[in-house]
Amino acid sequence: MSSREEKKKQDQPGPLAPVAGFGVTFGTMFKKPNTEMYPEEKKPTALRFHGRHQLNRHPDGLEKCIGCELCAWACPADAIYVEGADNTEEERFSPGERYGRVYQINYLRCILCGLCIEACPTRALTMTNEYELADTSRESLIYTKDRLLAGLTDGMVPAPHAMQPGTNEKDYYKGQVTRASDEQLAAYADSRAAGEAQGTGEAAQAAQTEPEAVR
Repeated sequence: MSSREEKKKQDQPGPLAPVAGFGVTFGTMFKKPNTEMYPEEKKPTALRFHGRHQLNRHPDGLEKCIGCELCAWACPADAIYVEGADNTEEERFSPGERYGRVYQINYLRCILCGLCIEACPTRALTMTNEYELADTSRESLIYTKDRLLAGLTDGMVPAPHAMQPGTNEKDYYKGQVTRASDEQLAAYADSRAAGEAQGTGEAAQAAQTEPEAVR
């Protein structure tokens, strides 16, 4: 018998091969079912879970996205759309020359593979642990920049605003900028207070002009 015939004979399945193929199935039949009471009880996800995207900020509130569009080029599902624009001294949204003026992610196409965050050179785009993305319309699953941008934390003021005095683009990427300046924080607090006061005054005026029948 030649070596080829011997090998062919060895490769032929034995009489128990069909039964062995169902080994996993038979083993699962005798295990206790693992029922998760979702959505009443939500189990925490893994630390590196690929969920909804987030556009991050620098510690002073400037945006990390520079509008390079590398994430859009890396996306295998063509789910990301980016339009970059130039920063000016009057309107600065990020350190450096450019920022992402338009940013959209279509979650009807996104496969949550994470290739976009690997392509991002500034760590502007990351993925959170949020996985509840179901909605009632197609339009609501196209996330725009205002829904993706991270919220403000302590020490931040919303863009546009100038870079911190005496710093440049490299200082931001080295982590040497830790918060907005005291002048920027004070100006932001004053603008918020003025906005709240204006909103309260408009609400009171609307209540006074409201018809008696509506009240």
